[in-house]
Amino acid sequence: MCVLGCSLVLMAQGFYSAADDVVELNPSNFNREVLQSDSLWLIEFYAPWCGHCQSLTADWKKTATALKGIVKVGAVDADQHKSLGGQYGVRGFPSIKIFGANKNKPDDYQGGRSSQAIVDGALNTLRTLVKDRMSGRSGGSDNNRQSGGGGGGGGSKKNVVELTDDNFDRLVLDSGEVWLVEFFAPWCGHCKSLEPEWAAAASAVKEQTKDKVHLGAVDATVHQGLASRYGIRGFPTIKIFKKGEEPEDYQGGRIRGDIIARALDLFSDNAAPPELLEILNADVLKKTCEDYQLCVIAVLPHILDTGAAGRNSYLEVMMKMAEKYKKKMWGWLWTEAGAQMELEASLGIGGFGYPAMTAINARKMKFALLKGSFSETGIHEFLRDLSVGRGSTATVGGGALPKINSVDAWDGKDGELPVVDDYDLSDVDLDDDIGKEEL
Repeated sequence: MCVLGCSLVLMAQGFYSAADDVVELNPSNFNREVLQSDSLWLIEFYAPWCGHCQSLTADWKKTATALKGIVKVGAVDADQHKSLGGQYGVRGFPSIKIFGANKNKPDDYQGGRSSQAIVDGALNTLRTLVKDRMSGRSGGSDNNRQSGGGGGGGGSKKNVVELTDDNFDRLVLDSGEVWLVEFFAPWCGHCKSLEPEWAAAASAVKEQTKDKVHLGAVDATVHQGLASRYGIRGFPTIKIFKKGEEPEDYQGGRIRGDIIARALDLFSDNAAPPELLEILNADVLKKTCEDYQLCVIAVLPHILDTGAAGRNSYLEVMMKMAEKYKKKMWGWLWTEAGAQMELEASLGIGGFGYPAMTAINARKMKFALLKGSFSETGIHEFLRDLSVGRGSTATVGGGALPKINSVDAWDGKDGELPVVDDYDLSDVDLDDDIGKEEL
């Protein structure tokens, strides 16, 4: 799977054409083709630059032809349509998802990548789906239409906060958090079309932002005071509310993928940069590297080599980069040279060349090393290349995170040389004549 280290290949168009049996999917047709469908769908999320995706293309076309009229086979250029990939938790390429009875919760395809293996997996899933329907355990696509309003699938309306004249200021204006608020009228056809998209987006945004960005709705025909306060003239109108700022009009698309993408951008823009943690024990490394797609680790020179001022200058560079790349939701760590020798050895740092930096993908146990300067420019180029799948990678030594020593946290002070015991030589009888010979 391409996460780090896939070669960059320039592709003018996607992998599939109208002549193929693979359905090209995008935010404009995904809801209609997939979520509102009763069919079983196999969908590949790919990136044109990913070598593994290029290798899969021929087998994916064969799969689509073999399953034509039986199972739908689609593909999403997730590099171009990041909102769709993000909506379904795509972190690497290619990712294959199975959209079955519950279109809101697709399953990850875990089988082989040959056309025969994929076809076999699809038919097994289809048999299970048919058995469930016969036993009454599944209601097909209708099972997913929880939010009404004439749209297909998407999420429960419980995650859309009902806002009123009485609770609006307390929940929205005084919260200090980001809100996307829809002003609607029950009789409005466009509002009815938006309702399932808004509900689905609310569920996804709640989960992906850890409930830090909220989607709300105001019935403007009932709460006319709110509608008047914000100059609502048509329906639906969507406003964005951020702490200490005037509300702004939402200008994006009205399908769930667009709404989610805008909400995640707002979350990233307003989120604090990730915390920069010193590796004090195994739990710090394990949690950070397992909770994030990448963990960026700096090995800084010993405090005796730099003093507090020098170390703080390195940490400042890292914190600036953490702020710059906070939308990536990466983890950021540092340690002192020599404090974690097994970690250094597993990453090929090897006791020299400090400061050093690496980025680890703990899921794949792959890492990349900073080859340029430990500066804002050098680190930016390093991380930018990783973001687009460029750069050479290697396997973490031993294929697992190494043993980590428990160490005391840096106290923020200059280092002190170790104290060496003084020896009292006053009782030693030194005879200047010993060892001398007459000439």
